[in-house]
Amino acid sequence: MKRLALLLGVVLFAAPTLSAGDFQYVGVKKCKTCHKKEKIGNQYGKWQEMKHAKAFEALKTDKAKEAAAKLGIDDPTKSEKCLKCHTTGYGKGGYDLSNPPEKNAKFEAVQCEACHGPGSVYKKKKIMVGLSKGEIKPEEVGLIIPDENVCLGCHGKGKGNPFEKDFNFEEAKKKIAHPVPKS
Repeated sequence: MKRLALLLGVVLFAAPTLSAGDFQYVGVKKCKTCHKKEKIGNQYGKWQEMKHAKAFEALKTDKAKEAAAKLGIDDPTKSEKCLKCHTTGYGKGGYDLSNPPEKNAKFEAVQCEACHGPGSVYKKKKIMVGLSKGEIKPEEVGLIIPDENVCLGCHGKGKGNPFEKDFNFEEAKKKIAHPVPKS
C-alpha cells in the first residue's frame, strides 16, 4: 500500500510537468496485454472486429489504389494524405515514413492510441487504476477521452477520403463501443 501511495504521489507531482512530447506511442500490443481480458470488456477483441483494425490493409486494395490514382497518389501506403488516417501517430512519433519497416509495423491501422493518445505513461496498471478511481486526471498522463472532434480529424466530408460518407458521430460511437464494465 505504501508503494502505491508513493507511486501515486510521484505521478501526481510529476504529471503537471509533463508535456505532450513526453507521451510516446507504444502500439496496440501493449494495450492488448490488459485489454484482451473478458472481465474488463475485451476491448482488444472488439477492436479487431472493427474497420479501424484493418485501416492500413485497406490501403493495399485495388479499390484504394484506383481511388488514390485519381487523386494523383502513386501508392496509398506511402502517402501522407492516406497514412495520417490509416495509421497510428503518423508523423507524431508513431508511424513515420522515415522509420524502418519493423518499427512502422507496430503502428499500422487505427489502433487504441490513434483515438486515446500516446500510451507510454497511462499503459501502466497502477496509472489505469488511479484513472479509474479518479485519482489521476487523464490529460496528466496523455490519455484522451475521445469526442466528436477526435473522430472528425479523419472522418467527415472534406478530409480527402474519396470513400467517406456523411459522418454521424452518435451512430459511429455505437459501432465502435468498447466500454470497461462497471465492477
